Amino acid sequence: MLKSFWRSAAFAVAATASLSAGPTLAETGVDLDNKVVTIGAFTPVTGPVPFYAVLTHAAEAYFKMLNESGDADGWTFNYVTKDDGYDPARSVAVSRSLVEDDGVFALSAPIGTATNVAVLPYAKEAGVPVIGPVGGSSQFFEVPAVFPLLPDYGWSAASAAEYAANGLGHEKIALLWENDELGKSAKRGFDLVMEDLGLTPAESIPFDVKTTSFSAHIRRIQNSGAQTVLLYGSNANLAAALKAADLQGVDVAWFAPFFTADPSTLKLAGDLLEGVYFSSWLLPVSSDEPEVKAYRDAVATYFPNDPVGVLGLNGWSNAALFHKGFQLLLDSGDEITRDNLVKAMNTMTDAAVGGARGVTFSADDHRGTRQEGIIQYTDGDFVLVRDFQPYPDVAFNAAKGE
Repeated sequence: MLKSFWRSAAFAVAATASLSAGPTLAETGVDLDNKVVTIGAFTPVTGPVPFYAVLTHAAEAYFKMLNESGDADGWTFNYVTKDDGYDPARSVAVSRSLVEDDGVFALSAPIGTATNVAVLPYAKEAGVPVIGPVGGSSQFFEVPAVFPLLPDYGWSAASAAEYAANGLGHEKIALLWENDELGKSAKRGFDLVMEDLGLTPAESIPFDVKTTSFSAHIRRIQNSGAQTVLLYGSNANLAAALKAADLQGVDVAWFAPFFTADPSTLKLAGDLLEGVYFSSWLLPVSSDEPEVKAYRDAVATYFPNDPVGVLGLNGWSNAALFHKGFQLLLDSGDEITRDNLVKAMNTMTDAAVGGARGVTFSADDHRGTRQEGIIQYTDGDFVLVRDFQPYPDVAFNAAKGE
């Protein structure tokens, strides 16, 4: 009887304590009393691509700006970032630390394609949403709690080829593609849209990411009679190909992926970049749109030594995606939980997110970025020469097996 009494008393005390504990009852990473949400990301401070730090700096600048403005209904964002050295195995360990040691509510703008892919099984197991993974894998579209902004490179290549054919009136279109997932994705979309246009590729030439001499590739391009060349590789690859074409007197229209529409490419290619087109899901960094101007202003304030370019706008936009989703959750009036964040994200429709436009998610379709514009480098600036349009159906729908 006495034991039963003390057991009942102990239970009552514990229940009272838990009911009065406030934020300890909330979802992990959410402090309801102080209106603080803790989120995190892995990022390569060390390793082969430390310059990707500008992506994370831009994301940090976004949350710093938001915290100062109080524009998220008075909520503030505690953004925790940790170095993974761009090593997928370390990315998993860092993610585990962010979740289990730092108690993050979600991952926001974690950096890298291979690194994010490696983290997917753990994130799924831990029930942690990944909002805005900064990478370009079709695997991201297939996981219920992962919401990517970046498109499949096949959609971008399809957009570029379609513009070359219908916008420039070119029928002889060639592809130079990096022999890895980036280039293979581009080739899939390119082949699909060329077939849909009733055109045969003038050339389709793979190259290694470390390629520095494109002389042989350009000779093949010249012999093909190509009017347009799409190059899907790094900014260094693009600069090297432009130099080889210049030396051999090959005059064609060039297209490259969005991330090469950046001052870093200009440093490598110089005046040869004049006239190059870029199929891009992001607005030009020089855009007067308020969200892009806010990026330029915030980076100048919080990271004045960082270059203002497409890499930074990429990181900024992926951070903005978490804010948009969290605001949808707040507006819904639902309890602030991870499951409800996923539910809210799936209601996002035709949203402007940082430098992206038309961002849409649903429970069965996580292809967030659904349109691209065409940017051209001309007269010392990256300018939008064709407004945002939906991706060609033949390539976009292929990602869903339609």
